[in-house]
Amino acid sequence: MGEKQAGKARLGADNGQAGREDQVRLKPVLGLKPGIYLAVIYSLIFMAILFFILVYPGLVRPGSVLVLKTEPAGAALRVDGVYRGTAPDKVFVSKGRHTLELVLPGFTTERIECEIPGRLLFSVLFPRRYPLELTLTATDPAAAFIAAAKDYAAWTFGGEPTAAWQVPLSLSEGAYRTGAAFRSWKPEEFLKASARFAVTGAALRDLVRAKTIADNGGLPPSPLSLARSVADIIGFLSENPGSAVWLAETLPAESANLISASPWYQAQLAAFDEAGIEEILAPPPFAPLSSPPARLGVGGLSFTGLAAGTLVQGEPLPHAVPVEGFMISDTEVPSSLFAEFLEANPRWRSDQREALAAEELVSGDYLIDDGPAVPEAGVTRVSWYAVRAFCAWLGERLPPSMNGYEIRLPTEAEWEYTAKSVKRWAATGAETEIKNMEDGAWEWCLDPYAPLAFINAAPEGIAAIDSPERAVRGGSPLNPAGSVTPETRASLPPAFCSPFVSFRVVIARRAADFPAQPALR
Repeated sequence: MGEKQAGKARLGADNGQAGREDQVRLKPVLGLKPGIYLAVIYSLIFMAILFFILVYPGLVRPGSVLVLKTEPAGAALRVDGVYRGTAPDKVFVSKGRHTLELVLPGFTTERIECEIPGRLLFSVLFPRRYPLELTLTATDPAAAFIAAAKDYAAWTFGGEPTAAWQVPLSLSEGAYRTGAAFRSWKPEEFLKASARFAVTGAALRDLVRAKTIADNGGLPPSPLSLARSVADIIGFLSENPGSAVWLAETLPAESANLISASPWYQAQLAAFDEAGIEEILAPPPFAPLSSPPARLGVGGLSFTGLAAGTLVQGEPLPHAVPVEGFMISDTEVPSSLFAEFLEANPRWRSDQREALAAEELVSGDYLIDDGPAVPEAGVTRVSWYAVRAFCAWLGERLPPSMNGYEIRLPTEAEWEYTAKSVKRWAATGAETEIKNMEDGAWEWCLDPYAPLAFINAAPEGIAAIDSPERAVRGGSPLNPAGSVTPETRASLPPAFCSPFVSFRVVIARRAADFPAQPALR
């Protein structure tokens, strides 16, 4: 027992000693007690934190938050020539004198010289605000809407939006931006031309929204304007055979099922089945013809004349298209003739490839000679723009007897009309010189490619909306046998150059009402 008690006593003494050794005592500094100089240190640290939070940002990055609003919305903001955002938006602008520009297609550009103030204190927590609200003036309402419609057409080539990928409401935003100017400018034909691209549910909704906004001068629809819009839409659908099928393929399943079960839809299907009866193709070219001539040669290229008729264009939905008489080259344009064009027009030679590509007139493989990809095809790896320049050059060689005619690419209707006529001639054993309509290369056509070509629209509307792609017809060896017919449609960007795309040309009367093509840049 005594030893145990002695051990406990020693343990207690050791613990007491340890406790005394763990204690820390601060010594005075410069005669200041620890409690005083610690308080000073903590105060300095706290003041430094406040300085870097409340003062420092205002010293190193002085300026204001520009709160931008424009009517209509969507104007791009440039600060000293540099894009900074789109109204409505909040943009930080550094302190000092700046030039602000607000740019919106079809509207007057607003330029403002201003002195942007700054805030020294609390600039992070409470930044200085510089409100800027402007109403823009429409200088060209048509240009403003057409720019939006072009964007709408381009987006439709991307397919149906998904939850992860959305597209802008370009067309209806354009109608909103144009606003009250619609009352003095009639946009109906441009809306109809835009409808030729409404191949997705999202595009169709945007089209209807644009129509209702336009009918109410850029404002949300009133009951009266909505009734007028509905009446116009019904009239538009009734004048376009194929509208029921179009809507059944585009609307959500529930609405599509209602249309598919309707007498309207069934009547249109019956009309499609009978459409072939109305087709009047060209007789063999060596039958007596008054216009155009049966045969003609220009620049070593032989042309065959086709009399006027009526084509039932097969895709996307059968519809009748009147075709005037024209002449078409028997073959695709050969490389030798295109070489003559290049010799006379150095701008389009292969050594100018980089310059032309910079202007977006050709792609990087323009006129690259790595051997023919399609046997017996004409010149390939040429862009639609280069082909247009060739047509203008060859047209200068037309004889005086062809005054009033021009050389150009065939329209889709002319190409399909020729292919079907040649096929019928071959079936009857009639003689023909026209070759490779279906077993050569794809061939450029004149038309801006619209997925819903059966929708009627004025030529000026079609030309104004244009398209990001151009039509091609024919097929190539890459296509499985039987997968391409005279009715098959396809398209490519006009600057694209492919070893599987060539072209042939037509001689036709100049038509003032044919969609004007964009000028070569």
